[in-house]
Amino acid sequence: MKHSFIVAFFLLITWTAFSQGQKVFISGVAPGAGGKFIVLSTVSDYLTNTEITLAKAPVDSSGNFQMSLTTDKTIVGKMSIDFHSAGFYISPGKTYDINILPYKYDEVKELNPFINSANLQMELKNLPQDDLNYVLGEFDRIYNAFLVEHFNGLYREHNRVLLDTLRANVTFTLGAPTDQYALNYMDYKIANVVQLVQLMGPEMIGYNYFTTRPVLYDNMMYMDFFNTYFNKYMFATSRILKKNDYHTLLAAQDPYAALLKALAADTLLKPARLRELVLIKGLMDMYNTSGEDKKNIIAVIKTIEEKSPAAEARLIAGNVIKNLTHLQPGTPAPLFQLRNRSNTATIKLDSLRGKVVVLNFWTSYCAGCTDEMDNLRPLTEKFRDKVVFVSVSSEYSRLRMRLYLDLKKDWDWVFLHIGDQTDVLKEYDVRSLPLYVIIDKDGNIYKYAAELPSSGLENTIEQLLQSSK
Repeated sequence: MKHSFIVAFFLLITWTAFSQGQKVFISGVAPGAGGKFIVLSTVSDYLTNTEITLAKAPVDSSGNFQMSLTTDKTIVGKMSIDFHSAGFYISPGKTYDINILPYKYDEVKELNPFINSANLQMELKNLPQDDLNYVLGEFDRIYNAFLVEHFNGLYREHNRVLLDTLRANVTFTLGAPTDQYALNYMDYKIANVVQLVQLMGPEMIGYNYFTTRPVLYDNMMYMDFFNTYFNKYMFATSRILKKNDYHTLLAAQDPYAALLKALAADTLLKPARLRELVLIKGLMDMYNTSGEDKKNIIAVIKTIEEKSPAAEARLIAGNVIKNLTHLQPGTPAPLFQLRNRSNTATIKLDSLRGKVVVLNFWTSYCAGCTDEMDNLRPLTEKFRDKVVFVSVSSEYSRLRMRLYLDLKKDWDWVFLHIGDQTDVLKEYDVRSLPLYVIIDKDGNIYKYAAELPSSGLENTIEQLLQSSK
C-alpha cells in the first residue's frame, strides 16, 4: 500500500560521508518558485549544527526541479527555497518525488532568514509503509499526541504504566520496524519518557543509554538526548567531575591527555569515544563561560581535531573551533560578492583588501538604520581616503532601495543589495538592524558588532587606523 506523507515541520539534520555510497534521486514541483533555486542541505554534526550544501538545482518556469546526491548512510536533509524550508529523511538508493505546496515567495518585505523564514509544506508522494519518512512521521504523531493526552500522568504523577502504554501504541501502529536508524531514533526519544516517569535514576539512564552502547554520531535523536543528558555534565551533574580544577588541567603540559584522564574517573565515561565527545561538549560549555582559559580551550579542541582516533570527533572538533571563533577579532571576515545599487557590477569583499572596511546592514524602512546612516555620512567624508564604507540592504526590492537612495543624494558611498545571497546574513549573524562591522586591511574582523555612528564608531576607526601605521 502506498501513502503520501505531509512534512510541515523543520527537522534538525545530520552529516554523513558522501564520497561513497548509493545514488539518491530527488525530483518534484514547487509552484510559485519558478526562476529560483532549491537547495538541499544538511549539517555535519549535532553539536554545532554547521550547515553544508549537498545539492542545488534551478526551478523552471513550471515549478519543476530535479537533483541527485550519493550517500552511504541515512541522512536528514533540508530543502530550502530562499530561506523557507522543510525537512525529510533520505535513505541510500532511494528516489523521492516531492510536491512543495504553493507559497508566495515574493511577498516578503525583508530578505532575512532570521526574521522572515517559514516552514514549507512538502508532500513526499507514493511512500511505502516501510519508508523512514512514513515510519518516523507516524511515530512522532503517536508520541506527541500521547504526551499531550497524558501530560499530568507523565509530568506530575510519574505514572510508569504509561511508558508501557506508549510502547504498545507504537507497536500496534507500526509493528516491528527493521530500519536501524528508526529503531535508534524511537528508542532515544522514548528515553525522554523514561526520565519523566523516573523509571531509572540519572546514573542508570547514563549507563543504559550511553555507557553500554556505541556513540551514534549520525542519529538525530541519540544526539538530542546526548546533548540534554550531558548538558553541563563536567561542572554540575557529575558528582565526580565537578570537583576537578579545570583551570589547572588546561594549563598542564599535555592538557588533552590530562583532561581525558580526569574524565576517566567517572565510570559512565569508560568508553573512549563517549568520553571524548563529552569532553568536546564540556569544552564548548566552558569556552562560553571562561575568560582567561579560552586560548587553552581552543588548543585542546585543536588537538582533538588533529589526533583523535575517531574521524567523527575530528570533524566535530574542527566545526567547534570554527563555531567558537566565528566573527571573533583576528579571524577572516566571511567573504561575499554582491551586486551594486544599480545592478551593473558585482563587488567582492576580498577586492577591498588593503583598506579598512566599515560594513553595515540596513533597510530603507528601518528608521534606526537610516538615522544612523545620516550620522555615518560625515565619517565617510572624513575617512574617504583610508576607509571603504559598504552598506548592504537586505530588503526584498532592489528597486525600493534605489528609489530611496535617489532621495539621499549625499549618500555617495558603496551600496550593495543582498539579492539571492541570503547566506551572507547568516554568515554575519544579522539578527537585528542596524549592524556595523569593522574589517581590517588584511580582511580580518577588527570589531563585531561595532559601535553605531552616533555612539563611538569614529573613535574605533581612528584607533584601528592608528594601530595600522
